[in-house]
Amino acid sequence: MSDETRNVEAAEQAVSEQNRIRLEKLGKLIEEGRNPYELVRFDRSHRSGEILSGYDALEGKEVSIAGRMMSRRVMGKASFAHLLDRDGLIQIYVRRDDVGEDAYRDFKSYDIGDIVGVSGTVFKTKSGEISVHAQKITLLTKSLHPLPEKFHGLKDTDTRYRQRYLDMIVNPEVRDTFVKRSQILREVRAFLDSRGYIEVDTPVLGTLEIGAAARPFVTHHNALDIDMYLRIETELHLKRLIVGGMEKVYEVGRIFRNEGMDTRHNPEFTTVEMYEAYTDFHGMMDIIEEMFKTVARNVCGTTDLPFMGETIHLGGEWARMTMKEAVRKYSGIDPDSWASDEEARAACKAAGFEPEAAFTRGECLNLLFEETVEDNLIQPTFIYDYPIEVSPLAKRKKDDPMLTERFEFFINRMEFGNAFSELNDPIDQRQRFEKQVAAKRAQGANASVDEDFVTALEYGLPPTGGLGFGVDRLVMLLTNSDSIRDVLLFPTMKPLD
Repeated sequence: MSDETRNVEAAEQAVSEQNRIRLEKLGKLIEEGRNPYELVRFDRSHRSGEILSGYDALEGKEVSIAGRMMSRRVMGKASFAHLLDRDGLIQIYVRRDDVGEDAYRDFKSYDIGDIVGVSGTVFKTKSGEISVHAQKITLLTKSLHPLPEKFHGLKDTDTRYRQRYLDMIVNPEVRDTFVKRSQILREVRAFLDSRGYIEVDTPVLGTLEIGAAARPFVTHHNALDIDMYLRIETELHLKRLIVGGMEKVYEVGRIFRNEGMDTRHNPEFTTVEMYEAYTDFHGMMDIIEEMFKTVARNVCGTTDLPFMGETIHLGGEWARMTMKEAVRKYSGIDPDSWASDEEARAACKAAGFEPEAAFTRGECLNLLFEETVEDNLIQPTFIYDYPIEVSPLAKRKKDDPMLTERFEFFINRMEFGNAFSELNDPIDQRQRFEKQVAAKRAQGANASVDEDFVTALEYGLPPTGGLGFGVDRLVMLLTNSDSIRDVLLFPTMKPLD
């Protein structure tokens, strides 16, 4: 047996022994009629942050605090400990003569990880640390598992994601990330609300598998005895509301796609989709650029952000290029020189890429963009004028019907959002839906045309700009996180065997 294996086994045995000891302590408390799980309330007057920031006003005043005990130093008749609450750590000073001999004995038997309540006065130690001098201390909850060893923390990413509660206890920067996530969402809502947008909720469950490229999750409604589908977008319902006259709407929505997982993708994620009548995709460019700058300033205090090894400058004017311009710039290939689909496929092959046999010029343009351009888009960049083949819901360009009024925007090689001048021609929309549905059915899906959406368009959708962006990727950017799992409280994980 290797030394490493022996060390692992010894650690596991030590944890097991600590569990046993903690259970014995709990059993003794219950026998004595002091079951800590029976306590229903502790009247806390302050959190740690309020005491640390408001020391001048609170010095010598009585306070009540509560939190998880993260460290303790027993020194005969007096001890120090640190409690962790939502704001962070604060030190407590516990002296036998103040809390009483029995309470002090009990305190010394507490374990790291136990949740305790403390009432006492605010003071500053000789070393200058703001603390609470305990007059009364109460065990509020017994922890039956030891926390990870403090000098190494919780480093294993799989365990961190599976046991986020433990991750947040021992890695305070993780809690900070999710506090910031909440602030980001609040700022996004405030930005849109201030511009007259109305927040709405649309169905998560639908009765149709639409023809879009993403694969849905399928469930079954027992009472109706029909299959139902978790939504892969909020778009079609939101545009119905524009038809209904709401004019400016948005939704912060949970989306579900039955696809793979990696550092940028999770089967369920959060988007913001927004639609505004009487504007176009250029108007959506302006509003999303302003939104990202505003949210960054309000949450981070700056528009210059470190992100995955780069410094991203949100504050300047964002670059804007057509897809053709970007392909010419980064591949040296001129898509306007293609006279046919065959020439387009030949150009892709000459560049070292293998298009599918039936690829059109538009699909070849998109292939070259993905293969030669995306990795060069570090600073915020809008790419617009997408081929119609990959833009089934966008309006055709008036001067080039092979292209659409669509853009995506990229930051540090990642696509952050997608926008259209929305297609409002019901006849064109039906034809595109039917083409999508035929392709999906050829792959074995049970796809259908959303007839009610087409009917809504037939009543009249005004000229409309629409945009959707991933909240999780925005949080990654503003917290300098490398993986989407770092900004999801409970990312999807493969079950343990």
